[in-house]
Amino acid sequence: MNASESATVPQSSRDAGFARTSSARLLSVDVFRGMAVAGMLLVDYPGDEAAGYRLIRHAPWNGLTAADLIFPSFVFLMGISIVLSFSARLNRGESRQQIVRHAAKRSLLLFALGVFLNGVPEFHFATWRIEGVVQRIAVCYLVAGMLFLWIDLRDLIIAMVVCLLGYWALMRLVPVPGFGLPGRDIPVLAPDHNLVDWIDRAVFPGRLYNGTRDPEGILSTIPAIATALTGVLTGMWLRSQRSAHAKVAGMLMMGVAGIAVGAIWNQWFPINKNVWTSSFVTVTAGFALIFLSLLYWAIEIRGWRGRWTMLFLVFGMNAIVGYCLDETLWAPLFYGHARAPDGGLITWQQYLNSQLLKIASPPNASLLFAISAVLFCWAVMWLLYRRRLFVKL
Repeated sequence: MNASESATVPQSSRDAGFARTSSARLLSVDVFRGMAVAGMLLVDYPGDEAAGYRLIRHAPWNGLTAADLIFPSFVFLMGISIVLSFSARLNRGESRQQIVRHAAKRSLLLFALGVFLNGVPEFHFATWRIEGVVQRIAVCYLVAGMLFLWIDLRDLIIAMVVCLLGYWALMRLVPVPGFGLPGRDIPVLAPDHNLVDWIDRAVFPGRLYNGTRDPEGILSTIPAIATALTGVLTGMWLRSQRSAHAKVAGMLMMGVAGIAVGAIWNQWFPINKNVWTSSFVTVTAGFALIFLSLLYWAIEIRGWRGRWTMLFLVFGMNAIVGYCLDETLWAPLFYGHARAPDGGLITWQQYLNSQLLKIASPPNASLLFAISAVLFCWAVMWLLYRRRLFVKL
């Protein structure tokens, strides 16, 4: 590395001993992202949520299901993409200031897109939800990207730990106005009676996903940033000069450690996606590390790629389009109406599920409905993939 390159690459990159590469992608990361998009669609479109299999339904409050692993995996993978993309741009000679300006514009566009999708299809201004999945990704992307560019490896780890411990302290040690101190006056993480929900009601009254609380709350974005930082640290590990087998072993070990820490922490700070608890961060990051290590070994080391990877790349290379389809497909299904056998009006979702109930049990009918939604979206996105049309903000 010559002197001019050393001045451009951030200290975090130099400390980690990054290998120079022009590639800003890893096939295993793209495949993992595609699996996450497919899982998102599967979870979001049950024919009958109450009758659906618990494994693909979100935990009502405390606890964890397979469905709860999807969103944090997106945020984790975004952190990896930050490292791969920003490092490639630095190696091409772009300055950190240029990258930050681009990241800020992209974050603003993503946030605006998320707010727009919240309004589909009726756009009621009085109840228009501001918080959301894409909005959280936008904030985490900008914060994690700036931290990667401006601080070194040690400080990135410190920042992640501060987010996790600081959030735990806020949720356990700060009294909730009108309710009292968690663990003494009210149960720890009581629905609606916790600091996250109280802040959201104060800032966005009448605009929350669940009426009195929101799963993408303002305060709970702090630990979500920690999730993004676990991805950043993983991306730095993947770009290091260590051998491919060492990278797999390191991800496996840290994945197991993350799950163990989360399971222990769960005793005092329950695993909870709704408020994105610190134990939820460590458990889900542990899962993502283990799953990515297996994909990395299979795809990057063993070279097992082909049609099966293409199936997921259709989603993974166009994740923004996938999310937009996910958010807009429900409009005709839940707002369009069909005639029920008794003459009443039911939604298209209810009508289609009733047709599936003629050939399957309620849980299987619900699953078939969800699989159909995945296949429909895959077909639409395959047309884009085939024409090499990839939407990026």
